[in-house]
Amino acid sequence: MDISLLNSETSTSRKLSSKGKYLIYGTGGLAIGVSLVCIPFVSPALRKVCLPYVPATTEQLAGVTKALVGRSGRLLDVGSGDGRIVFTAAKLGFQAEGVELNSILVYYSRISALLNKHQNTKFYRKNLWTFNLEPYNNVVIFGVEQMMQDFENKLLQEASSGTVVVACRFPLPNMTPIETIGHGVDTVWKYKIEKEKI
Repeated sequence: MDISLLNSETSTSRKLSSKGKYLIYGTGGLAIGVSLVCIPFVSPALRKVCLPYVPATTEQLAGVTKALVGRSGRLLDVGSGDGRIVFTAAKLGFQAEGVELNSILVYYSRISALLNKHQNTKFYRKNLWTFNLEPYNNVVIFGVEQMMQDFENKLLQEASSGTVVVACRFPLPNMTPIETIGHGVDTVWKYKIEKEKI
């Protein structure tokens, strides 16, 4: 067998082997990168109560806006996601704030607020269950059914009398709404916290 032919085949084999390694490394690196980006969006499904990020629809924004007519003061959007409820509330004149556990969504909202010059907005990366609701006289929540009982209990413990609560997608289980707006997935329930004076 010709030695030069054998050397040529070995050289070609090594080149393919190097290209294969780079392809494997590149694919692995891409997979790790995609996983890191996806973790904040997938991790809610691993918690006791899954609160996934689902943007508010135009109809839901309109329902929240209608529910807040005649209101003012401080507003908290629970699970603020991309910030659209907070930005809508700020345009209505509220001192609007959002609490969100997903760090990517919090940074996105903060950057969006800066770029679009949204005044009177703040975003906190905090756990809802340890976040104090007392300073807010308006609360908006896009929750899931499994969490609404616990959230209602938290409201009754922390929120002041007269606080208006706007629940989207799922109602509070034991409170009676003072107004219901829309229908289907776009339904918005408006509640008012009334506490007995001691």
